[in-house]
Order: sequence, then structure tokens, then C-alpha cells
Amino acid sequence: MQSFRNIVEQFEQRIIACDLFPPQPQNLYDPCRYLLSLGGKRVRPAVCLMANELFGDIKEEVWHAAIAIELFHNFTLIHDDIMDKAPLRRGFATIHAKYGLTAGILGGDAMSIYAYQALSKVDTNFKKVLELFNITAIQVCDGQQMDMDFEQRNDVSSEEYIEMISLKTSVLLAASMKIGALIANAPQDQCDKLYAFGKNLGIAFQLQDDYLDAFGKSDKLGKQKGGDIIANKKTYLHLQAVQNANKNQMAEIDRWLDAEEEAEKVPSMLQLFEATGADRKCREAVEYYSNLAFENLAELSADKEQKRHLQSLAEDLLYREQ
Repeated sequence: MQSFRNIVEQFEQRIIACDLFPPQPQNLYDPCRYLLSLGGKRVRPAVCLMANELFGDIKEEVWHAAIAIELFHNFTLIHDDIMDKAPLRRGFATIHAKYGLTAGILGGDAMSIYAYQALSKVDTNFKKVLELFNITAIQVCDGQQMDMDFEQRNDVSSEEYIEMISLKTSVLLAASMKIGALIANAPQDQCDKLYAFGKNLGIAFQLQDDYLDAFGKSDKLGKQKGGDIIANKKTYLHLQAVQNANKNQMAEIDRWLDAEEEAEKVPSMLQLFEATGADRKCREAVEYYSNLAFENLAELSADKEQKRHLQSLAEDLLYREQ
């Protein structure tokens, strides 16, 4: 089985060679090309290809599925950035910040449609692949709406938060793996175990991402540090802080939720996260879902050597520091 890096290099060559978007109208497709040119980790298409290779040589048609997954993922990022009013993505200006709101909305819409065009080139188990892709797309929308709704609620539980990130983030990673296995004609139980691995890995990854948004190094994040705090996101850190805060700490949290002084708000909330033990609880949750993911991976029938690169990728994602 090939390494994650080798798979990503091949995928980059494929997605460039495909020349996915027409030259006109420029105001629609230049923003799409811009976002894809920024790269990113390409984790979702890569794990689709790696899951496919667990059961034999990589099939030609799975490359189309991998491109569809990456296009859909980037579509969600465009609209997510608009809703979050995020100025940066991967260290560069977001599409709506660079090209305007209209370009962000239409560019995202177009990218989602091109995702389905790429997926239509899959033959093996196409009905199952399409059904999973559609279910996942709806779940991602459900999760995003939950995320937005949480901003207006003061009674969000940690359990609800885990459900939200499962839908918004982890199901796409899980589906990417299962789609790769389906196109390989893998046994159903293996497809399901890969899905479970991807889902638990995705939850752990998002919890780690939340932690790094607050405590990561800003020059390595590629996005605005403390963006979740500024946007009053009900992250796992925030919810644990609320759950464990004493009366005085809760009053401070409430005060900063209403504050607009970004320069003071972020460091003050970070201090509260540490004082309430929320930072420790978040790291413990990352470890819990990481362990579940590795247990799922161990249950796959492929031998240890075949799974080695998936294991290595998961470790890199979960134990990163930025």
C-alpha cells in the first residue's frame, strides 16, 4: 500500500490535469480555481484512494470519486467561511474576502455540482456510492445548521456538540473511506468498519482542531487564531468551561460572550479554559475517540502492513501540534 504522501502527489497531478472548470465566466470559475490551487491536506480524497487500495490495486474510477469528494469538501469550506465571516483559509484570503460574497455563493454552488459530475463517472456499486454521497451531503448540511443554531443557544450539551461535529465533519471522512472500499467491491463488513474508523477519526480530528484553534501557534494555523472564540462558537472547550465553571468564572464567560474587544477576548477566554480544566477535558476527548478509531482500524481484516499507512496518517492527524 502506498503512503499518504505518494497518494496526495498523484491526486494533485490528477486534479490539475482534469482542468475541471471552463474558462468562462471568469468571475464564477476563477474563485473555484483559486481555492483548489491553495492545496490543503487532501485528506478526504487520499483516504478514499487508500481504502480502495486496501483491497487491491487502485481502480481508475476511484480517482473520479476522490475528485468528487474534494470538490464537495471545498464547496462546504466556501460556504462555511461565509457563515463564519472568516478572513483566512489555508493562510490566504477566503473566497468571499477576495472576490466578494456573490462569488463565494455561486462558486460554492458550482463546485458542488461539479462534484456530482465527477461522481457520475463511477461504475462499480454506483447506486450505493451515490446514496452514501447524498446522505453524507445532507448530514453535512444538518451539522452546519446545528453549528449555527448553537451560537444562539445557551443550553448546548457536550453530547449535542459531538453529534454536530459528527455530522459536519466526521461523516465526510467516514464516507470517503467507505466509498473507496465500495468501489473496490470490498465485503460489506469491511466497508462498515472503515466507515466507523473514519467517523471516530473525524470526531477526534475536529476536537483537536478546536483545541488548536484556541491554543495552536497562529503562524502555523493558516487561519485566524481564536476564531471560534471571536465567533462565540459553542466548541467542546467552551461547553466544558461552562460545565465546570464556578459562579465567578461563569460571570466572566458571560461577559466575554457579549464583548467585542477581540484583542482582549481571546486571551481572557483562553485563561478561563485553563482555569476550568476545559483544555484538559478536550485533550481527553481527543484521546478517547482516537482510541476508538485505532480499535476500528485493528478490526479490519487486512494485515498490519497493508494498514500501516492509514495508521500513520491517523497518528499524524491526531498528534499534530498546529
